[in-house]
Amino acid sequence: MGMTILEKIFARKTGQNTVSPGDTVVVDVDMAVLIDLQFARNWIPPNTIHDPERLAVVMDHAVPAPTVKDAEAGQHARKFVSRFGIKRFYDVGRHGISHQVIAENGLARPGEVLACSDSHTCAAGAYNTAARGLGADEVYSIMCTGQTWYQIAPTIRYELRGVKPDTVSGKDIFLHIANRYGDAANRNLEYGGNGLVSIPLHDRRTIATQGAELSADFSIFEADDIVTGDLSARDIDGYRIAAPDHDAHYQDMRTVDLAALEPYVALPGTVSRNGLPVSQLGKQAVDQAFIGSCANGQLEDLEVAARVLRGRSVAPGVRLLITPASQAVYREAMRRGYLQDLADSGAVVTNATCGACFGYHMGLVGPGEVCITSSTRNYTGRMGSTAARIFMASPATVAASAVTGYITDPRSLVA
Repeated sequence: MGMTILEKIFARKTGQNTVSPGDTVVVDVDMAVLIDLQFARNWIPPNTIHDPERLAVVMDHAVPAPTVKDAEAGQHARKFVSRFGIKRFYDVGRHGISHQVIAENGLARPGEVLACSDSHTCAAGAYNTAARGLGADEVYSIMCTGQTWYQIAPTIRYELRGVKPDTVSGKDIFLHIANRYGDAANRNLEYGGNGLVSIPLHDRRTIATQGAELSADFSIFEADDIVTGDLSARDIDGYRIAAPDHDAHYQDMRTVDLAALEPYVALPGTVSRNGLPVSQLGKQAVDQAFIGSCANGQLEDLEVAARVLRGRSVAPGVRLLITPASQAVYREAMRRGYLQDLADSGAVVTNATCGACFGYHMGLVGPGEVCITSSTRNYTGRMGSTAARIFMASPATVAASAVTGYITDPRSLVA
């Protein structure tokens, strides 16, 4: 019997002919990523590390430091990278949300294994990488030993068919899947099919990132010319793509008709079996609109927001916050005029960081408020008060909603 993408990667890494669900494997980790929070939680400097070339440190969740504790974490990180000669250090000014920085700097490569202590590490699955968020202690262990272990889970395959409409984004595809199929705890998600060619890489990153909200172990895509072309453009090579066997065994095979999709919204509390097309939602007023996070703070997300907002104004009584996913995204969006369009509309463009997404700084919501967000999570209390309600949608929907003052199908504003 053949293997899935992830089974193929782990079989190679262990030198076995085949691995199956239920097997426990010990593998070398190709890239381990430490984030600023790692240095803020009882940090103990190690005596030695396995390989500084297989380690990156990214300042991302609390940048620039909003508290003294976060400032101390930055000091710990700088001493650490200096002591061990770690070249891949993304400090303030080079910083960004770790998963965006990973993508920009070629740290996620096809057929390889990547680990980080953030739950949305599965974002790197868009690059055909076996990437999963792990506990801070496990990432510390990987830093010291270069290895970790996984128990291989069954895989659910999503066969993407047809052509994605221009008005549908990766977020909409994910919200459709989450609403129709629900959670995937202790399962891997694999994406492929002839419809993949119509899904840009930034949308694949969104879909892969959001696998964490379904409690999936891994979320991974087939590698095609779009992926390899992106890597080649940045002179990244030496990797080995992992493709599923034609007779791979899946726990379930699910087909997604891309052409039939439309903009979606998830209702407050969860994305699992809790959404509907925006066109079917009643007139829901909003107090805050947020575009950002590892899922939707990419350059293309800011571009679509600018397209919706150009020549328009944010509705009275609505706060629109825009947080680029990295300093590189911020700079390029500035060069292209997106930030000007956004600011002219009445939006507030913030520094690149996790920020409001995880309810820590730069835009918490208050009791009784409604937020429409393109970020990663919408559970109660995620972005501030437990008495607030959070709806999740695409950047286009968030931008359109900021203009009208209520959750709005973006197709009504932009053809």
